[in-house]
Amino acid sequence: MDPVRNPYAPGAGQRPPELAGRGRELDVFDIVLERIARGRPERSLMLTGLRGVGKTVLLNTLRSQAINHLWGSGKIEARPDQSLRRPIAAALHMAVRELAPRHRAPDRIDDFLGVLKAFAMRAAPTARGGAAPKLRDRWQPGIDVPASSGRADSGDIEIDLVELLTDAAAVASDVGTGVAIFIDEMQDLGPEDVSALCAACHELSQLGAPLIVVGAGLPHLPAVLSAAKSYSERLFRYQRIDRLDRIAADQAFCAPAEREEVEYEPKALDLLYEKSGGYPYFVQAYGKATWDHAPRSPVTAADVRVAAPEAEAELAVGFFGSRFERATPAEREYMRAMATLSLVEAESGGEVRDDMDAAVPTAEIARALGRKPASLSPARDALIKKGLIYSGERGTVAFTVPHFGRYLRTQPA
Repeated sequence: MDPVRNPYAPGAGQRPPELAGRGRELDVFDIVLERIARGRPERSLMLTGLRGVGKTVLLNTLRSQAINHLWGSGKIEARPDQSLRRPIAAALHMAVRELAPRHRAPDRIDDFLGVLKAFAMRAAPTARGGAAPKLRDRWQPGIDVPASSGRADSGDIEIDLVELLTDAAAVASDVGTGVAIFIDEMQDLGPEDVSALCAACHELSQLGAPLIVVGAGLPHLPAVLSAAKSYSERLFRYQRIDRLDRIAADQAFCAPAEREEVEYEPKALDLLYEKSGGYPYFVQAYGKATWDHAPRSPVTAADVRVAAPEAEAELAVGFFGSRFERATPAEREYMRAMATLSLVEAESGGEVRDDMDAAVPTAEIARALGRKPASLSPARDALIKKGLIYSGERGTVAFTVPHFGRYLRTQPA
């Protein structure tokens, strides 16, 4: 079939042609926005899930919903080597700029921008005789008003963030709307920044202020938040974003094709779901390859079989291989042991299957490698920081990437 008309779009954070299986999350967020706009209490939202399930796509879609409700919005991507201060200042600057044309008091906007500039420019205090602030801490935002003094400029990120977000919410309240800050890869925030964000959300919820944080992160994000503030378990609404069920996956394959007057045979859809596992990124990869190889409509199971090696080769390089290459030899050894242990027997009939979501006890990994658990801690911690594995429960680890164990077992040692 014509490759120019191929509707599928595998890509990091790229919205698929059909956002299937996420209707409930979109409906819930619409209700959250309406409730907050009417002064009703609501919690900030946290999206969690493995890589490739579409968290970033959903986060962007939720932001579009907020914009459609005339909310101010800003988005950041957390990085383990960067303080929250600079990116969240930029996000709030964008959000308030969206609200400014509807505000009746320009001086009120300028006052907030002065506070925002002071917040952005204020580096955390260093010890006497310590190193000079890094370049990013001396960054000055492009705000054409002088920095204010005495508000959100203490240098304590928790105090400053509470004051800054409270002032931003007040600006939104003036125009009868709200502010939504979207944070991707939220598990990469530093402990102090996570604690400050939790404290700010707690204060805002008590005030009933119209500002929410929508975060997205790996499955251990709830544990990261709970370690920062014990009350975070009750502070946020958590939504686990998982792979698509069969009905939603069929919709993701069929709806874009139908718009191009192309159909799938039922057996082709059976095989596509088996190959993709219902993971949205894989759905797009297999859909694209199958389209390019199918000679005509309807698409058959034979077409899928012919196309599957190309999709798998693309995933091996772009999705799996790029992550594998980031690991050191010691870290790769650790992951190979995890991959071997993740091959388990199904409960029924003794059938052997891949259970990619199963957590593996760290003690079992140490036993398989003939090492003491403590000696493997550096490799485990480095893999967690690189976002390749996560620890959802004490003493266990799992891959953040679906089917990663199966990929590793195909690679030469």
